[in-house]
Amino acid sequence: MSDPKPAPGTIGWIDLTVDDASGLRDFYAAVVGWEATPLSMGGYDDYCVGPAEGSDPVAGVCHRRGGNAHLPPVWMMYIVVEDLDASLKACAAGGGALVGEVRKMGEARYAVIRDPAGAHCALYQA
Repeated sequence: MSDPKPAPGTIGWIDLTVDDASGLRDFYAAVVGWEATPLSMGGYDDYCVGPAEGSDPVAGVCHRRGGNAHLPPVWMMYIVVEDLDASLKACAAGGGALVGEVRKMGEARYAVIRDPAGAHCALYQA
């Protein structure tokens, strides 16, 4: 997420979480021309991917390890919210559920949720 203050309600980022991030990195390089930049996760690399020739990344390709170990293979969108705690309360009240724990990325906080239909996404508070 390159914009430090993305607008609430927008999709701020998207990650692909899979068992073999390196293999899928290569798949998307061949299929859509994405270039990958390694992102150290302390013992292994995930990848920021995007158009060739130095463009900003548009997505991440992540191993299903660490905080992502509980996720199915999925393209996970991160929806920007104004108040993560209020959004999580509304999620639970509406029949959704928090999946895992609230996590931090720098000063930002985010959480994976499952909606009442069973679909997963993440809520992100900058």
